[in-house]
Order: sequence, then structure tokens, then C-alpha cells
Amino acid sequence: MGDVVSSHLDEGKREMITAKTGDVMRQFSEVYKQQYTVALFNCVRYEIEGGGGPQSQLLHRKDPLAGRSIFSGNLFQYLEENRKWRNRFVSVPNNYSINLYESKSAHERSLHPKITINCAGYKALTSIEDYIELINTSLPDVKAKLGSSPFIRCATQFPLILWHPYARHHYFCVMTEKEQQKWHAVLQDCVRHCNNGLPEDCTVQTPAFTDSVRLHRQAKGHYGTWDMMCGTPPQILANLVMEGLHPELRNAIGPRLKGKMQQRQRDWMFISDAVYRQVLAQTTNEYDTLLDTCNAQKVQLDTRLRTDMDQVITSKEHVSSKIRALVLPKAESLLKRSVQPYINSILEALMEPTSRGFAEVRDVFFREVVDISKNLLNGGDKERLGEHMERLSMLAFHPVKMKSCYDNVEELNLEGLQQRFEVSSPSVFVSRAQILMREQMDNAVHTFEQLLQQSLAGQGENDMCKIIQGCQDRVLKKYDYDSSTVRKKFFREALLQIIIPYMLQQLAPSCAPELPRFKELIFADFSPFLLVENIFEEVVLQSVTKDIMMAVKEAAVQRRHNLYRDSIVMTNSDPDLHALGENPPVDWSTKFGNGQPEVSLSGSGDFDGDSGKRRKQVVSMIQLDGVPLPYESCLEVPGVELIPEEDTVQSNDTEEQAQGNECKDPKSPDSVEEIRDLINPVMEVVLPEEAKSDVSNSSVPTLSSITLEDVVHEEMSQVTPLVEDVPLKSPQEKKSPQSMLQQLVGNKKQEDDKEEAAIKSAINEIELAVQEGDGEQTTVVCAAKADLSPQPPLATDSTPNDHPQSVKDSPKSQDGLIEPVEVDIVLAAEDHPSATLTL
Repeated sequence: MGDVVSSHLDEGKREMITAKTGDVMRQFSEVYKQQYTVALFNCVRYEIEGGGGPQSQLLHRKDPLAGRSIFSGNLFQYLEENRKWRNRFVSVPNNYSINLYESKSAHERSLHPKITINCAGYKALTSIEDYIELINTSLPDVKAKLGSSPFIRCATQFPLILWHPYARHHYFCVMTEKEQQKWHAVLQDCVRHCNNGLPEDCTVQTPAFTDSVRLHRQAKGHYGTWDMMCGTPPQILANLVMEGLHPELRNAIGPRLKGKMQQRQRDWMFISDAVYRQVLAQTTNEYDTLLDTCNAQKVQLDTRLRTDMDQVITSKEHVSSKIRALVLPKAESLLKRSVQPYINSILEALMEPTSRGFAEVRDVFFREVVDISKNLLNGGDKERLGEHMERLSMLAFHPVKMKSCYDNVEELNLEGLQQRFEVSSPSVFVSRAQILMREQMDNAVHTFEQLLQQSLAGQGENDMCKIIQGCQDRVLKKYDYDSSTVRKKFFREALLQIIIPYMLQQLAPSCAPELPRFKELIFADFSPFLLVENIFEEVVLQSVTKDIMMAVKEAAVQRRHNLYRDSIVMTNSDPDLHALGENPPVDWSTKFGNGQPEVSLSGSGDFDGDSGKRRKQVVSMIQLDGVPLPYESCLEVPGVELIPEEDTVQSNDTEEQAQGNECKDPKSPDSVEEIRDLINPVMEVVLPEEAKSDVSNSSVPTLSSITLEDVVHEEMSQVTPLVEDVPLKSPQEKKSPQSMLQQLVGNKKQEDDKEEAAIKSAINEIELAVQEGDGEQTTVVCAAKADLSPQPPLATDSTPNDHPQSVKDSPKSQDGLIEPVEVDIVLAAEDHPSATLTL
């Protein structure tokens, strides 16, 4: 691997990569410095003038994952160094990075992980076919067929693959389909969270960064949405560099790769990963330097803005009116001709799956609260309530519980509109909608917790089910209002993200050359805060905003998808509730759990490096002691994890099955009688009436007890041990000698004609042998004789051979298995004092 990278990425190519990255960063830095002052002006103006949308009815908590970890468990990882699969312990902390350890003990000892994966820009796959389809795009001239295998062979039928267009791919697998589904949900949640790497609370840096990236790409001719706008700013900048650098290196290095198709794809992945890591390291350093430079000027710029804010606003309005006169006629003509006919179609495509997802969020919350009430009605006390509330508090961050909500939005399809408006894929809107759904679920849960705590403090713990029902109704009403507000805002922003780039691209050839002359209208002192390019975009935005607002308003008036009208405003509807907004989150395990906080759940969780305490885990996965490694990955114990995903019936079935397996294991005898029975086993043979009448005068069938000890004292004329190659069996299939005897002899009671004939033939042979003997002569009926007649019913466990099997003096193999030999059975009768029947 290292030889491939070093041979194709020599010192000259690495210097070229550094130079290309530096050029992109210099161009971006110039744009960012301009957009930083514009974003600061908009932030200060908004702070002074105020404004904003409707007030949220649900409460919001700042750090819901404090003291939590998301997931931990075992899975198999494919190691590129030796091309083998190894079992790894995986921990997902609350920053959603994936940490892989050599073992669970290494994690508990707070050792450094073997590898840490930041999932920004990745795709989580569960199919080798999907992976082959994606890697075919890496090298245009090297494409694998659909049925061909990639350069790895999955150890199981349930793969998990993290694919990235530039970075290294990661391969995992698990043992069962259920584990695969759970791990896939966790990996998707990690990707979703890491892609959302731009903090919304940074009201200056985030708008400045997003506008700078958009303007930089527009200068290169790339309008529309961008799938790689994901991760932290340095990661996004690395993607920006790789967008142009990656094809250039592929064309230069791709033809020089040697080997088979899979080998060339593998080598190119290593080369691309090395380039990406080099670019990312450089963008991280240069972006930090750029950010420090801008932040150093922030105080001075803020002072100038607050002093001259009125004059800056007046100057901007004057320039805007001039640009509006130039742009507005062209924009309205384009809007009527190419945009308005498609607004309703785009809106409907967005509303249908998004509204289903938010409705599913409401249903999931409702079901969880109803389950809490049912458990209380079935005899639960306040301690049980604390356990259920502890589980409910992390509902929004449970990827498996939220999967049904996320899946609805995954169905969002803009096919037919993507080519017209140059939308690369709907993944940008899908990810944004899923993030909003998670936020609304967490707000609903947090509000419910605060209301329930307040109600229990005021009304006591009597009739808790009624109190829970009242709090649930209040939260659902507030959720319906907030859900409508959030969705309407999302629809408006999505429409703008689709339409504005298209209109800018269409208007740029005729309007862009005219913009520089408007710079003369701006005072030099105000020029850092007023850019004609931004004012031009604002004019285009204003031209289309009216039509977008009308389309969303019409959908709300028609009550489509449970949207509220804008005239319905809930202001100060619950002042007591908003007074609770400053309260810290409720620790239910401490409140109702005997005063002891819950610090661990069955050994699952992550360790807090500062306090040394074990963090609570959202998705609880534990490993059972004694289970082989292939079955260690994310085994679940229902009723222990924070949010159970299985019914108690399934857990009971699992316990019964485990107990059944334990009963099958061989056990050593504990008493003297049991040991004596093993040394001298007693077999009971039931003979039919006719056969017994020939042996004794008694007409009633009796049980004849025969011991191997008696057989030893008899004179044996022939003992023929038979040894066969028996396949090894698991310890659960091993049986004691006594059970082997019972299995060989059996307890057949069928009285068909063949069985009667076999018994009569055997007894006749014994009588003839006794009559010919001088005294106590032993007659042996060999297996060859038995083959002349139908097989006796006493041997119930037939073998492929024609020879009988006996367990007398049966030797044990090294594995503890009992080898089959002949069994000599003595039939004690009055007329035949010494007769032996060999089976």
C-alpha cells in the first residue's frame, strides 16, 4: 500500500498538490474576508432592528447529549494491511465519531483507539452491489460488471461499508440481519450528524462561510446545490479543492496503474485518500489562520457599524433601488416564463414525504408516552416511572427508534425537476429535514419532562396516569404548531435553494457586466459592508420570494399536510411553561431511583475522561460472557437498554432457549448410584407376548433386567467389536452410556408381522444352540444371521452398515465420544439359564 502511494505521489506531485490547494485557499480567503464584513453588518442590523418568526411553543435544551454516549458494540473490520477480518470493539461518543479499539478492555482502560472515523461526506451501504456501482465512478476506464466481486470478500452475508468519493473506504460486517439493520441505522446517524458541521448559533461565521463557498463555485460556473457541502469548514474546503484536483490527478495517474481491475481500483483509493489527507491538513491550517485574522478585526468593525448604521442602511437602499431598476424587469420575465409553472410541483414533491416524516415523529412520541401509562397501570411505581422517563429522554437520538421517521423523508424525489434547476440530488434537503425532525422530537420530549415534573410537584404522585395524559395532550398541541412553523420555513428555504441558483445563472450573462458601475454609488467608508454582488442577489431573491410565500400560504389555507395558517399565532399561550425553559434537564434516575444516579447499564457505555465515570448510552449494546467472537457484535438484552426495541415476549423466548441449550450440555454424575449405573448400566427390554411365551411359561409380558456385570461372568464364545468412523459432534450432542444403551435398545411396542417374525427367528436360534450344548454353552447369534431376516425391533438406531452395534466395553474416543461396539444382552429365563443375544 505504501509503495503504491509513494511511487505515484512523488515529491513533485505533492508539491503540485500543495500549490493547487494554496491557490484555491487564496481565492477563497479574498471572498471570505468580504463576506465576513457583510455577515457582520446583517447580524448587527438584525440585533438592532429585531424581528424574527413566530415564537416556538416547545422548549429547547442546549446540550441534550451531555454525559451520554451513543453506541458501543463489536463488529468485524477488514484490515487493508493483511487483508483479513478482525473483531473490533466500536464506541460512538456524543460527537458521533466512530472509535475502533482492539478490544473492549482497551476501551475501558481509556487507551487510544486504533482508528477514529469522521463520517462527514460518507455514505453507509449494506450491499456489495451498491458499492460496486459507486466505485465504478472512481476510475472511468475501469468498471466492474454488476455480478463481479470487488477487491474484498465479505466474511459474512451482512456487510456494512462506508464509502467516500475521496477518502478511504471502511469495510465491516456482522453476523445477523438484525445487527446489520441496527448498525446501519447508527452509521447513518453518524453521517447525518457529521454532515451538519456548520453551527447555526455562529451568526457571522456560518453565513460568511456558506456565501463564500457558493460565490467561489459560481465563479467556476457551478450553480445549484452541492452534495459535498458537508462537515466542518476545513472538510468542506478540502472537498472544494478536491472537486477540481481529483479529476486532474485521476487523468494523470489512472492510466499508469497496473494490475487487475480490482487491484487498480484499490490502488486508486489509497492514492486518493493520501491526497485528501494532505489537502485536509493544509486547509485546516490555512482556515484557522484566516479565521483568526477576521476575528481580530471584528471588534473594530462592530464599533464602526453601530456608529454609522443609519447611514449604511440609507446608502444600501439607494444602491438597491438602482440595481432593482436594472434587474427586476428581466427577473420577472424569467420568473413568469420558467419558474412559476413549476413552483407548485416542487412544493408538493417536498411536502408529501416531509410531512409524513413529521407525522411519524408525532406518532412515535405518542406511542412511547402511552407505553409509559400502560406500564404504570400494570403495577409500576415511581421507580419504574423514573426508568421509563430516562429512556424517553433520549428518544430523539435513538437511531433505531427514529428510523421510521427518517425513512419517510428518504422517499423525497425531485426527478424531472433536477435537470431543469440543476439540483444534483435531493440528499441536501433530506438531511436537513431529518435534522429538523430530530430537533422537534427532542423539544417535545424535553417539554414533556418539564411539564411532568411541574405537575408531579404540584399535584403529587396520585393518579400519575391522568397527569401523564394531561401533559401529553399539551405537548402534542404545541408540537403540531411548531411542526407546521418549522415545515413552512423549510419549504420556503428549499424552494429558494432550488430556484435562486437557476435564476442567477440565467441572469448573470446580461446583468453581471453592468454591476461594477454601481460601486461608484457607495461611499468608501461603507464599501466593506456593501457589495454590489450581494445586493444583486438580494434583488433576485425579493423578486421570487412573493411567489414562494403565496404558494406555501395557499397550501396552509387548504390545510394540506396539517399546515397551520399564518394568521394562527400562539403568543404567550403558556407563560408558565416558558418560565421552565431555564430549568436544567431532569435527572429521572436520581429523582425516582432511590437517590442514586444511573451511571452504567450492564457494562455498556463510554467513559468520561474528565470524571472517570461511565456515561449513559443511548443505544445499549452488551456482550454476553462466554459467547464466541462471531456472535459478540451488538447482542441486545431487552429491558436493560435505555430504549428497548424488543418486546418482553421475545426476551422470554430467548431466555428459555438459552436454558434449553444449557440442559443439553453433558453433566457429570454427582451421586454414587449414578456412577454405579454408568459402570453397570441396566437395560430393560419389552418382549411381545408371543415371543415371551416361547421363552418362559408365563403368559404375561415381563420386563427383563440385564446387567453388563452378569454378562462378564458368563462364558463368551465370541465377542466381535465393531468400530466405525463417526463424525465428531458438538458437546451438546454427547450422551451418557446409559442414554446410548436406551437409544440402541429402544422401547418399540409395534406388533407388526415383521417384528414378530424377527423375534421368533432369534428365539429359535437360541433354543437350538442350548439343545446342542453339553451344559452352559453360549450361543451367539451373529449379525450375518440377523441379516437373513428382517432387523429386530430392539435396535432402534439403525446404521448404514449391516453389522449390529454394541456398547459393551465400548471405548471412548479422545473427544469423549462413545464408539459403537457390540452389545451382549442376557435373557434370563428358567429354561435357558445362559443365553446371550448379540445385537
